Amino acid sequence: MQPVRETTERLPGSPKGLIGLWLLLFVLWLIVNASLALPIVATGAVISFAIAAIFSSRDGLWQQVALTPRAGYHFLAYTGVFFVELVKANISMVRYVYSPRIDIHPGIVKIHMRLKSPIGRLALANSIALTPGSLVMDIRGDALFVHWLDVKTVDPEQATAMIAGPFEKHLGAAFG
Repeated sequence: MQPVRETTERLPGSPKGLIGLWLLLFVLWLIVNASLALPIVATGAVISFAIAAIFSSRDGLWQQVALTPRAGYHFLAYTGVFFVELVKANISMVRYVYSPRIDIHPGIVKIHMRLKSPIGRLALANSIALTPGSLVMDIRGDALFVHWLDVKTVDPEQATAMIAGPFEKHLGAAFG
């Protein structure tokens, strides 16, 4: 008789992960389309459900997201902070482009992530990459290596506060 081996089967995505991802994608659909016409709402509901079903069944990532009013508030606050940082970075880029003499000091800096959840870390890395003037080049453990167009400091703690600081508070509260 062969010994019984424990197997860990991956269960399909939980309803909580499916609903959370569907809700996020559906709200984004409505915002992007800026219309509450019935065909647009119905199409968005179906497409976002299909995408949510595919992604929530493939990975347990979305099962970790807590759907609470507090998390929703912090996600909205993060969205506002991201928008403000995006505008500030774009204004900075315009200043560099139109200045008669470009005085930049590009370099790679190491910053530390305090976020522990994979989706929070992903959102932080994408927020940094989407902000003009910075690009995440590598992730090693709790460290991000960021190409910064105009390096203000090489101290990891100060660089973390300047680059990731605006995002981490709300991402940590929304995603853990």
